[in-house]
This record gives sequence, structure tokens and C-alpha cells, in this order.
Amino acid sequence: MSNPQHLRYSKEHEWLSPADADGVATVGITEFAANALGDVVYAQLPDVGSTVTAGETCGELESTKSVSDLYSPVTGEVTEINQDVVDDPSLVNSAPFEDGWLFKVRVAEEPTDLLTADEYTAQNEG
Repeated sequence: MSNPQHLRYSKEHEWLSPADADGVATVGITEFAANALGDVVYAQLPDVGSTVTAGETCGELESTKSVSDLYSPVTGEVTEINQDVVDDPSLVNSAPFEDGWLFKVRVAEEPTDLLTADEYTAQNEG
């Protein structure tokens, strides 16, 4: 399992892309989390226009094994959700870092507690 180096990771297994020129970053869950969940069958994502807060729940993912809360790695306003994941939640399992992204957020403040790819990998190998 390889976590992309350009992303940052939360202890709750979400990833965050670097913000674009408009301050918008993409959020998803890691391959580690997707594998732990099993086959994702339902995704409840935050509403576009809503505010998410770093470290707080903003949705949930339901799999054949369990229901897991989705945590926002940053504080900001949701600008887009991945409708493809709502329609086909298995994208979270098949491509967690590509087509399986969950939502985009205009970052209000840069997070300071996210992990690098190496730190995240080390956390989950122990």
C-alpha cells in the first residue's frame, strides 16, 4: 500500500490534497481505511455550501461490515461533492486516491496537525 507523497493525512484516515489557486482542496479516505471498511455500499457526504470543521464528523460511509463516520481534515466550506461516489460508492474501494475522492472544500485555515505520507504509513504499520 502506497500513500501518495503530495497528500496530507489525518489520524482518522482521511487525505487532503494541496489547495489549488482558489484555496480549494480535495478530501478522500485512504486505501488503508477503504480496505478496513470492506465494500463501501453507501456514502453520505456533506452538503455543498455547508461548513465543515477540522476533526469533526461531516458524513459517513457504510460498508458491508460497518458504518464509519467521515471526519473533515480541515475547516472550510464544501464547494463540491463527488456525485460519482454517491451513485457508485465502490469507487472508494477501487480508487480511493483517484475517482473515489469524496468532497472539495475551500480551506478556511491551513491544518497544522496532518501527517505526511511517511508518518501516516508508520502510524498504521504499528
